[in-house]
Amino acid sequence: MQGRVCQLLLVNALTCGLEVCMAAGTFYIPPLLLQAGMEERYMTMVLGVGPVLGLIFVPMIGLYSDSWRGRFGRRRPFIWLLCVGILLGLQVMPQASHLAALLYPQHPRWMERLLLAVSACLLEFSGQACFTPLEALISDQFPGEEESRRAFSVYSLMISLGGCLGYLLPALDWSHAPTAAYLGGQEAFIYALLTLIFLTCLLSTVFISEERYTRGGETIRKDDSVSSALNRYCAHSLLPRPQCVRLAVVRSVSLCVSALPRMYSVCMHVPAVIRRLFVAELFSWMALMSFMLFYTDFMGVGLYRGVPNATPGTQERLRYDEGVRMASVGLFLQCVTSVVCSILMERWIVLLGTRAVYVSSVVLLALATAVMSFSKSVVMVTVMAAATGYTFCVLQVLPYTLLCLYHSDRQVFFSSSKSRPSHPGDSDDHIHSKPLVPPDSIHIHGNRYPEGVNLPGPPLLSSTSPHVSLPLEREGEPIPLPQRGMCLDMAILDSAYLLSQVLPALFLGSIVQQSHSVSAYMASACSLSIMAMLCSTGVVFTRSDLHKLTGSKDSAPTLTGLKS
Repeated sequence: MQGRVCQLLLVNALTCGLEVCMAAGTFYIPPLLLQAGMEERYMTMVLGVGPVLGLIFVPMIGLYSDSWRGRFGRRRPFIWLLCVGILLGLQVMPQASHLAALLYPQHPRWMERLLLAVSACLLEFSGQACFTPLEALISDQFPGEEESRRAFSVYSLMISLGGCLGYLLPALDWSHAPTAAYLGGQEAFIYALLTLIFLTCLLSTVFISEERYTRGGETIRKDDSVSSALNRYCAHSLLPRPQCVRLAVVRSVSLCVSALPRMYSVCMHVPAVIRRLFVAELFSWMALMSFMLFYTDFMGVGLYRGVPNATPGTQERLRYDEGVRMASVGLFLQCVTSVVCSILMERWIVLLGTRAVYVSSVVLLALATAVMSFSKSVVMVTVMAAATGYTFCVLQVLPYTLLCLYHSDRQVFFSSSKSRPSHPGDSDDHIHSKPLVPPDSIHIHGNRYPEGVNLPGPPLLSSTSPHVSLPLEREGEPIPLPQRGMCLDMAILDSAYLLSQVLPALFLGSIVQQSHSVSAYMASACSLSIMAMLCSTGVVFTRSDLHKLTGSKDSAPTLTGLKS
């Protein structure tokens, strides 16, 4: 038990460090871009590039992570690779003006904007994409419904703690500290501090033990696997090392290209329960991100009447900087609220049910953003910003808990049969299902098939054996059971989070310029919250919800019924 708790804390140490960097690092992106002379509409578009890259590459990362077999496990190689991008972004962003003067002295302002945009995109993409293998690693180690809910509650707690620290750092005035003066100002000092924190948290992944997998009837621990990724691509052990490296690179590129059709097919055939959850999560995150991404601009320009590209030292610039610091306080209080909610989340779910907790979170977000749209009081807006921490906590926990529920009972939630006996006690809103098959493979008479392999028939669970029997199909009752990897489905859900940043980034900047008011950010967030409330009514939270959607309580649900 102590070992599992230790593993959970080790994984979430990086989660906390990652969120510190994402909170404090991305907090300065809008002010830095605006101070460099970039227009508002282009600034919002830059914020959307990282999520667009995530939409393209995160599902591919999930697909390869599910099937990766290497010395360091399935998840950690991808985590480490993405962490390199985070560190590069942290180094370039605070030094963009100095690098621009060195690289392009004729037009340093243009080069500064370019470097800021590239480093911001790299930081956002790498940071957001890194959460997907982290979430999959947690679900690997804690696969059951109750286990996963507790594990993701800790995950949400650590994200909230990281956000608290990340938003607290910019709220403090470090400009008078000797170290800050030596490094080049407040931003440079904060980014240097973020690098130190992130490297310390990254070291915790070295001590993580990933789960076992079976190969050729032999159980092997991933950390101790004798075959490295390089050896798998070397056809002959006597080949020189450089040639092995070239073969590995060519083979990796070939695999990436060949995986695109399969990835497209898997993403297009998403089970209806995941599709409904995706849509609800998309609108929920769009509403929340419309608030969070542009809250600094809303406070600095809207409430404090500052000008971001004014000359440093003028009253307009000082008012804007003060508004930015106050926005950091509001987001810090949001994370404090999220910390408290993470601690109480499990009790609330037991008392109220998953549906009530989820719907109440988007209702609160709609009310908070509506108040912020009309209020001119800094205190009231800050209180409403703190209240959105409840929504932030819920969106960090419940979607992934529901996904673990779906994967633990695939025969029910992913089945496409037209009739199937119902389970006793399905009407209980707080039912905890047990996995019919292990989430990463299926046993068939002693053999083990890896994820992504289509089975030759409709597998059903035998009542007397853990093995899966293959009965003959009855006419009109095809029951295919697609084997979906957990990390790929995590990537699909995370795509909702990424897409929620793309759409506001593309349109909100133009809307603000046309309306001549930054209050349009909060009005858009309120409208999207109402859409999220409507979409959440279709989410499947329990087996009984499936029966309600299909209009029958005597037979199990089907994908056909869910689509109707």
